Amino acid sequence: MKILVTGREGQLARGLVEASETRGVELVSVGRPVLDLADEKSVSALISRERPDVVVNAAAYTAVDRAESEPHLASEINALGAEYVAKACAANSIPIIHISTDFVFDGTRDGYYREDDPTGPINAYGRSKLEGEARVARAYKRHLILRTAWVHSPWGGNFVKTMLRLAAERPAISVVDDQKGSPTYAPHLAEAVLAIASRAVADPHGTPWGIYHAVGAGETTWCGFAREIFSSAAEHGLPTAQVAAITTAGFPTSARRPANSRLNCDRLRQAFGVELPDWRVGVERCIARLSESAGNPRS
Repeated sequence: MKILVTGREGQLARGLVEASETRGVELVSVGRPVLDLADEKSVSALISRERPDVVVNAAAYTAVDRAESEPHLASEINALGAEYVAKACAANSIPIIHISTDFVFDGTRDGYYREDDPTGPINAYGRSKLEGEARVARAYKRHLILRTAWVHSPWGGNFVKTMLRLAAERPAISVVDDQKGSPTYAPHLAEAVLAIASRAVADPHGTPWGIYHAVGAGETTWCGFAREIFSSAAEHGLPTAQVAAITTAGFPTSARRPANSRLNCDRLRQAFGVELPDWRVGVERCIARLSESAGNPRS
C-alpha cells in the first residue's frame, strides 16, 4: 500500500512516517515547496504523478488565534486546499482521508458529540475546517473525514511541550479548567489512520465512507491534562510545576474555544474496529519519549 500524506512537518504526518516503517507501508510525505495547497494545479500534478493508493490530507492552517485576523488564509488552506486534494483524488479514483477538528462544534452540548450532531463553529479556524469538510464531501464520495482533537506528540509545537517549557521557567502555571476534551497522541492517531486506510484500499466498495470521530479514549480538561503531564514528567526527570485551575474568562484569547470538545467515537469502532487508547497512555508515552530525547534516565 502506498500512502501520500500532505502536511509533512505536522504531528500526524510525522507519526504516519514512523508507523509506516514498521508496517511495510510505502509512504510519501509532502509539503511546501513540493506541494502548495493554494495551487490547484500543483495539487493535481503531484497526486497524478505519485499515484498513491490513498491520500491522507493532514495539512492545515492550525494557528487558531491568528486565524481571527487571517480568515481568508485559513480558508484558502483548510477549505479550498482540501477541495483541491479531494478533486485530484476523484480524478484519479484514489480514496481520501481528510483530517478535521472538534472545533466544528460550538461546545454547548451536554455530553459527547456524535458525527451527525449539529455543527456551529465559534471561531474562524473552526469555520474554515467545517467548510473544508463540506468541500471534500461534495468533491468525492470516497472520502473519510476524521475529526480529532487536542493532538500532542514528541514533535512540533503542542500543549505537552508548552507545559514542559513553562515548567522550566516558573514553579506554578494557571490552566483553564472549564473546557473539556480528549487529548490525542499523534502516534496513536497515526496507527488508527493506517488501519482505516488499509480497509479503504482493500475493500473500497465495502468501506463505509463518511465522517468519523477519532480521539483518545476518556476525557479531561486542559487543567487535568496539565496535571497528568507533570505527574508523568516527575517520573521521567522532566520539569514539573504546580497547576492552578482557572476559568476561560481568566485566560482571554483572540479566538473563542468550545467549552465541550468531547467526541463520541462509537461509529469508528463499529465501522472499522478501531479504538484509540486512553488519553493517559498517550501522555505517558509522549513524556517517556521526550525524556529519552533529553537523555534523562527514568527515576
